[in-house]
Amino acid sequence: MPHFRWFTAGESHGPGLVAIVDGVPSGVPLLAADVDADLARRQRGYGRGGRMKIETDRVTLQTGVRGGETLGSPIALLVENRDFASWAGRMGPAPFAEAPEAVVRPRPGHADLAGGLKYDRRDLRDILERASARETAMRVAVGAVAKVLLGAIGVDVFAHVVSIGDVEATAHRTLDAGAIRERARASDLSCADADAEARMREAIHAASHAGDTLGGVFEVVATALPPGLGSHVQWDRKLDGRVAQALMCIQAIKGVEIGLGFEAARLRGSEVHDPIGYDGDAHEFVRPRNGAGGLEGGITNGAPLVARAAMKPIATLRNPLPSVHVDTKAPSDAAFERSDICAVAAAAVVGEAMVAITLADAVLEKFGGDSLRELRRNVEGYREQVRSY
Repeated sequence: MPHFRWFTAGESHGPGLVAIVDGVPSGVPLLAADVDADLARRQRGYGRGGRMKIETDRVTLQTGVRGGETLGSPIALLVENRDFASWAGRMGPAPFAEAPEAVVRPRPGHADLAGGLKYDRRDLRDILERASARETAMRVAVGAVAKVLLGAIGVDVFAHVVSIGDVEATAHRTLDAGAIRERARASDLSCADADAEARMREAIHAASHAGDTLGGVFEVVATALPPGLGSHVQWDRKLDGRVAQALMCIQAIKGVEIGLGFEAARLRGSEVHDPIGYDGDAHEFVRPRNGAGGLEGGITNGAPLVARAAMKPIATLRNPLPSVHVDTKAPSDAAFERSDICAVAAAAVVGEAMVAITLADAVLEKFGGDSLRELRRNVEGYREQVRSY
């Protein structure tokens, strides 16, 4: 059972989105502003669609927090959908005065048809509303809570975009983690390479004029993790597998790699594996490089965790692909819903949240603690144990 448990609920154009988070120790400082900052980052980015001009996401902390500190009880979060006012006659739990127009032309690359078949829904809006990436607003909200918890023990998690379409950033390869984080946070595309960002914007602009979309790759980095999170003893306890699943479950993600990832398959072992040294002053084992991405045998090794995810182009196209009318079975163009041209920067924020959630669970799994003070004591005791190894 997860130690940091969470669920989300809500539809894209419904009244709102909600999440429940359980397992957060008491005494963790938490404000709505901590969550709102990440919600705002998720909504920015060149190439985003019209929905971002309507919504200004703000969270309400409904339960589990008093006087700016967590209580140790479940935390309920709510983000209202401002756009629901325009959808009241087509969305919501009450019976409709008249049946709204059904979505009957599934979009290739979306959950529309597969979900309609699975749940036996002839109006595919019943599928696309929940399958929509709008749901990730609550993942970001939950991730913000996880990042506050991790930050309380000195762990930082951030993401940055490394490519969009065929434009690849390179500047981050020569920067330290702090510089990458600072530059990415200042960038509209969450990219630490200003030259590459300019070319990414041009590529997005060209795709937009062609009625097309673009995907890309983002990288998530976690620093100051203690060695020993995760385990080698069972398949489902390996942290690399848990991180990969957390990233792969994000809408439109089709590939995940950790450390060198797929590049490692093209190199020799002597080029891939990280030599081990020892820093006597710091009393810690060190690595001159980090091809493993901070994970060996499913366990953190003390180096920064580095994971990347590949996002396919947005599947909703203004120049629609061929499809079929689900009732008449006649050939038809796919339906079009208001959408983005490119959302890789937003996906990076979601990826950051999902990795933070996974790491918060791993931290609570290893160290426990019903209060932040107890958790910190457990972590520091373990760090001292590692230093004396």
